[in-house]
Amino acid sequence: MSSSPSIHASERALKRLKKRHARERRFKVMGLSAIAIAVMALIWLLYSVIGTGYKAFYTHSFTLDVEMTESVLDPTGARDPDALRKSNYRRIVQNAMYERFPDVTDRKAKKELFDIISTSGAPNHLRQMAYNDPSIIGQSFTITVPTSDDVDQLLKGNIDRDLDESRRKVSDRQIAWVDQLMETGEIKSGFNKGFFVNPDSRDAELAGIATAFLGSLMTLFVTALMAIPVGIGAAIWLDEFAPRNRFVDFIEININNLAAVPSIIFGVLGLAIFINFFGLPRSIPIVGGLVLGLRALPTVIIATRATLMAVPQSIRDGALSIGASHVQAVFHHKLPHAGPGILTGSIIAMAQALGETAPLLMIGMVAFLTEVPNSPTDPATVLPVQIYIWSSNAERAWVEKTSAAIMILLLVLILINGFAIWLRNRLEKRW
Repeated sequence: MSSSPSIHASERALKRLKKRHARERRFKVMGLSAIAIAVMALIWLLYSVIGTGYKAFYTHSFTLDVEMTESVLDPTGARDPDALRKSNYRRIVQNAMYERFPDVTDRKAKKELFDIISTSGAPNHLRQMAYNDPSIIGQSFTITVPTSDDVDQLLKGNIDRDLDESRRKVSDRQIAWVDQLMETGEIKSGFNKGFFVNPDSRDAELAGIATAFLGSLMTLFVTALMAIPVGIGAAIWLDEFAPRNRFVDFIEININNLAAVPSIIFGVLGLAIFINFFGLPRSIPIVGGLVLGLRALPTVIIATRATLMAVPQSIRDGALSIGASHVQAVFHHKLPHAGPGILTGSIIAMAQALGETAPLLMIGMVAFLTEVPNSPTDPATVLPVQIYIWSSNAERAWVEKTSAAIMILLLVLILINGFAIWLRNRLEKRW
């Protein structure tokens, strides 16, 4: 009896096998290429942001000897706080600069000399000192004030010294003065503490993220108060207590749809309801938190329902079999086992809300604020909106400020998501 060749070893079968292996290799190459492209894009993004933003974490300051001349600041000697607030501290700083460079007599040269330092930061610093302690009037002491943003950019290498003078913001005389002050140690570089503790400012050398950072925390607090309890409660009702009918199906479909709605729609909704209808003020963390709470609510509901459904049904059935009520079986047995997943989903929803910008633009949290908010009812902004505001400014100094704020926001988001992952791995139970 002659043996016929196997159908699996025929020439036709071998060709099909070869084609299948070729498709698998191509798919593997495409997958690895996609991963490589994504990694390179991430590296490029981080390099461009960090490479520009790290310079904002240090700045240059000028040590200056000043005399708080009483005839200029308080001729009457009354030490009235209102009068001290309105005194001419700019003249005090100018006199100190001119005494440091007595050979500068030309009017244009004097203006260029004064522009070496922050023309608003130095007088405001003296004003605050005199207001807090009027006894310093008539005394002489040394202060440290920030340089102007142009001088700071020059010393950071962002302004090309070799360019023609007409094509750069720093003149040749200013460069010579700055180099002289650097040699004598009167201009020094140091950690930019003001970036973290100062509110926003029109002057780049004085602008900070304090208002935006505290505004983000307050807004996120209001968001959590609204979205997490309501979202968890809605998910428990839908998963355990809601009747199975068309109305409940309609609610579930719309919750899933809301998770995919563009975030700016929630801003329009918040503008119409909270501001136009209820009359709440614009640009306060309470309104921002309510709007972001609406944005985060579908995410919390979906994450909570997914976690509840992952808990084995036998846990609830076991509780019911020993006499527990339905409510007891859900809240005493099923919900504690789903707690870690619910908490993780809620944290991720808050991280998503922290990065939102468009809804807050619609409710006016894009205002220019020079004071740090003390409560959720004070006007404030948030980090993403602050980044948006700074990115629209044309000066070179704002570029590094914007990148540095992005670095802070990314760091906060990484910490929040990292905490959620750590919490999930530590608390979750495998069934």
